[in-house]
Amino acid sequence: MATELSILETLTDTAVDSALGYETASEKADNAGLKQTLREQAEKRRDTVRMLNAEIVRLGGEPRESGSTMGAAHRAFTSLADAFEDSNEAAVERVEEGEDYIEKKFREALDGRDLTAETRAVVQRAHGEISKGERISDTLKRQFS
Repeated sequence: MATELSILETLTDTAVDSALGYETASEKADNAGLKQTLREQAEKRRDTVRMLNAEIVRLGGEPRESGSTMGAAHRAFTSLADAFEDSNEAAVERVEEGEDYIEKKFREALDGRDLTAETRAVVQRAHGEISKGERISDTLKRQFS
């Protein structure tokens, strides 16, 4: 059974990956409005990282800032793939994939029984923000696909 701290660390790494993904997608997009939306979502995700890191520190852990190795590998792969695609559509598709992944990770953590009430409340707040991001990515996908 995973410990509460390791669950938070994994979720935080995933949120860092997501923020970096939004930043990368904003660099790939041509459309000014899309660029702005993606940058705003990156900052919201950074807020989520700060919230999760505060809980990690409260539990005695060290803040997480670099993301996961898997996230870095995914960004490298998608950068190569994006070279052959429409930049707006590719940016939106990568964001959509990332949002589906992160929402699932947070939902699974909430479905488990490894979180105390206080930590669960933090993860639920973070999941709420992530769910908003997923809805935004769905809207962007309809707009740019």
